[in-house]
Amino acid sequence: MSTLLDISNIDMVFPTPKGDFTALKNVDLQIKKGEFISLIGHSGCGKSTVLNVVAGLYQATSGGVLLNNKEVNAPGPERAVVFQNHSLLPWLTAYQNVELAVKQIFNKKMSPAEMKEWIEHNLTLVHMEHAMHKRPDEISGGMKQRVGIARALSMQPEILLMDEPFGALDALTRAHMQDSLMEIQDELNNTVIMITHDVDEAVLLSDRIVMMTNGPSATIGEILDVNLPRPRDRITLAQDDEYNRLRSSVLTFLYEKQRKVETISTKVTNKAEQPHKNSAKVDVA
Repeated sequence: MSTLLDISNIDMVFPTPKGDFTALKNVDLQIKKGEFISLIGHSGCGKSTVLNVVAGLYQATSGGVLLNNKEVNAPGPERAVVFQNHSLLPWLTAYQNVELAVKQIFNKKMSPAEMKEWIEHNLTLVHMEHAMHKRPDEISGGMKQRVGIARALSMQPEILLMDEPFGALDALTRAHMQDSLMEIQDELNNTVIMITHDVDEAVLLSDRIVMMTNGPSATIGEILDVNLPRPRDRITLAQDDEYNRLRSSVLTFLYEKQRKVETISTKVTNKAEQPHKNSAKVDVA
């Protein structure tokens, strides 16, 4: 299968009052149509920066992003973003929030009747047909996030970008949202890039888990293939040896390999900063 999205050796450098800060260094990743990719790593490892570059909100300092062999240099409807905050307009109903996106993309391509059918279809897809005429303050946090996903899907994006979309939800609601997302991807075969801090979520949902090294100059440390059969059931997987092996691999990367990097870096820094009475040369082991 050919590459849909090519993240090609991107660096991201931000100017600061104390000099340039290199957030990303040589991030290289190719993603195929229909893949579910999770980005995971410690805070400050550049996950959101990668997502923002793909979304066209940032321009990489070097390297670039190609979608269907076309350069990504600005936001576009082919890349819809779902944030941790639902970002719904509070004075509009769920239906009207989705309608805004549909009118923006399909105003000259669909009749009013077709738009109405399409809006209702996407709200039904996320199990919100019963509350489509309620405002955000009349529905729960999980329901708001479902509307946000429906709004993104209604744009028919080639790639769905999700920045910790379930991070603010309680555990039970989060599990329901994960199940819904798996159902949607199974039906639509859409390509998803999701940021998460949840190891179990990454293994449950992903085809590949991209593990980021600690920043600054963060990059891809390891990529883990998740070859668990679909559809996936969390209860069954809890006893699955391969699931637990994958889970262990991610935990080992995050809490042993990256912790070790931090420890070594701290020792080097501390030793370099110690005064040496007999020599001006700092010998770092």
